[in-house]
Amino acid sequence: MKKPIQSAEAAMHAAAWSRIRLGDICDVVRGVTYRKHQASEEPGVGRVPILRATNIQDGKVVLNRDLVYVPADVVSDEQMLRNGDIVVATSSGSKHLVGKTAQVRESWIGSFGAFCAALRPKVAIDSRYLGHYFASKEYKDYIAKKALGVNINNLRRGDLEEILVPIVPIERQKRIVAEIEKQFSRLDEAVANLKRVKANLKRYKAAVLKAAVEGRLVETEAELARREGRSYETGEQFLHRILESRSSQWQGKGKYKEAAAPDTTDLSQLPEGWVWASFERAAERVTVGHVGSMKDEYVEEGIPFLRSQNVRENRYDPEGLKFISAEFHRQLAKSTLRSGDIVVVRSGSVGVSCVIPEHLKKANCSDLVIIKNPQAVMPSFGAYYMNSVVETRVAAGKVGVALTHYNTQSVAELPLPVPPLAEQYRIVEEVDRRFSLLHETETVVNANLQRAIHLRQSVLAAAFSPSLRGTSMGFYR
Repeated sequence: MKKPIQSAEAAMHAAAWSRIRLGDICDVVRGVTYRKHQASEEPGVGRVPILRATNIQDGKVVLNRDLVYVPADVVSDEQMLRNGDIVVATSSGSKHLVGKTAQVRESWIGSFGAFCAALRPKVAIDSRYLGHYFASKEYKDYIAKKALGVNINNLRRGDLEEILVPIVPIERQKRIVAEIEKQFSRLDEAVANLKRVKANLKRYKAAVLKAAVEGRLVETEAELARREGRSYETGEQFLHRILESRSSQWQGKGKYKEAAAPDTTDLSQLPEGWVWASFERAAERVTVGHVGSMKDEYVEEGIPFLRSQNVRENRYDPEGLKFISAEFHRQLAKSTLRSGDIVVVRSGSVGVSCVIPEHLKKANCSDLVIIKNPQAVMPSFGAYYMNSVVETRVAAGKVGVALTHYNTQSVAELPLPVPPLAEQYRIVEEVDRRFSLLHETETVVNANLQRAIHLRQSVLAAAFSPSLRGTSMGFYR
């Protein structure tokens, strides 16, 4: 790296690359300091909108939300944002937010808070050139070393002023900006296309699940039996067999009480051979995971303990999995999990369900609805149903204001279609086949989205490199 030159103006006209302190080419303007009682979330006469660190997102200034409004007399003329200013987040509880920048590219009457600063060019320099530099890995690596703090990460004014910015003459800056934006435009178009593909894949996945649980994905057992000239066990007969077996094997307290059949008055007509049931009729039991403090119960190794973040649509996610001791696990007998159980998120992403996989022979959970040992439906079919057409019923079963919540009884009584068992096997097999193909496509799409992120950094690295490697992208021609 070259030593910074002494004159900022000279750097604008030098034939070669130079490194110069940011403080020599930009004023660093501090944000507005105001008292809590002076701020309001509602605009009003004599009040000025104030940007906060959360308004800096993906290199853009978000002006339509998260603003606060303060009296105009606490804002100086210098603190009013101008077109071309670069806003920097200088303090935040999140280290990932500190150092984020965004360029003001429109006329806007407003200012910014004390946890931000504005960089305002004081020499003839293309502010877009600076804006792109602040998106580069070189800048981000510098910020990662400078943003210090324990609970709050801070970036000091001096840290900003000492950044050594690569500088070329103003005409070359404009050419570099034009080339960056041309290449970014191409990347943005590619990313938009990839995101459309992802959205289409998500819609197709939802359509597959809906068709599966409505009897439109594979040939029904009734149709197949008719074509082959044979009889078959209907869903109603299969369910009846399960209920009779459960009654005859009852060893609980008191007389066995069979769960009531669901009211089918407002339910849609099912395919031939299917029958309406409920999860409490189709499964051994519907219960709930442990509800209570876990502050002192987690251990490094032990019994897997699932939480809502471990439950994704139709799949178990081990990310962030916790563990509890065998002793505490024995105390939570009611919330014990076995492979084949269906777990349903009851708070937050309400209704999202998955099947406990085969490799989790023994586990426990917190605040999940557990459909234990589903017998009248294959576990995968039950989870597919929960993740598909029951969305509106789940919404109707929510309670609470601050936190959406889904109670155990709502799941237990939820109407559930039961196809013939042979048809369930074919449905699950076909869904798995299609989802496998979808997963392969999603993997390719996600890899290309990540590649696009890396390509943006490659463009910036080439743009701000004093070496000749940038000539291949047309930056220095």
